[in-house]
Amino acid sequence: MEAAARILVVDDDAGIRKTLALNLKARGYTADLAGTGEQALQLAARHHPDAVILDLGLPSMDGLDVVRGIRGWSSVPILVLSGRGTEAAKVEALDLGADDYVTKPFGMDELFARLRAATRRAVLPDGNAVVETDDFTIDFAAKRVVRDGAAVRLTPRQWHIVEVLVRHSGRLVTYEQLLHEVWGPAYGTETNYLRVFMTQIRQRLEPEPSKPRYFITEPGLGYRFQLPGDL
Repeated sequence: MEAAARILVVDDDAGIRKTLALNLKARGYTADLAGTGEQALQLAARHHPDAVILDLGLPSMDGLDVVRGIRGWSSVPILVLSGRGTEAAKVEALDLGADDYVTKPFGMDELFARLRAATRRAVLPDGNAVVETDDFTIDFAAKRVVRDGAAVRLTPRQWHIVEVLVRHSGRLVTYEQLLHEVWGPAYGTETNYLRVFMTQIRQRLEPEPSKPRYFITEPGLGYRFQLPGDL
């Protein structure tokens, strides 16, 4: 994330807009502020921000409509910041194209960790890319994982799950998305499959499988691959 990255903050609460603007500036970001959905879409089109922090409870235009509007032409990371803490609200926002969801009240450190993760753009375009962690190395070209100097034995399906999550590093991958990617479009509700395979993956890769550092569960939503320094 470059110091001059531009973040669009969309919230109808002037106090929250001011607080976020001050914290963004202190961390080297440039902030654009919008109090309505209409303003948000105008600023997004005008300035092409590097990320959007979006409240859903906006006057006149709902935040979900802002997500729809932005996703109509841009893949900019969208971090939803909202008091709508229900699972249904989160799933709807994520299904529409939001990258992550933080519920109010929120901690500033967590918010900025999520923002950094969302803007890392960790989708790997190069087939030769290698991802290194403190505990294992993932080689996408060789389609293998090395831990303690030895290759880790993964089944094709285990590898596919790891690949999808790591290529979306820092971003939540919903259960449905992961099932579609790994098992095919006919699957979408078989979350028990994912629980079994994630247990197996953690046993092979996590230093403490019962306390995962990398393959994180977001209850009721999905999973994310996360480097420990991100949060």
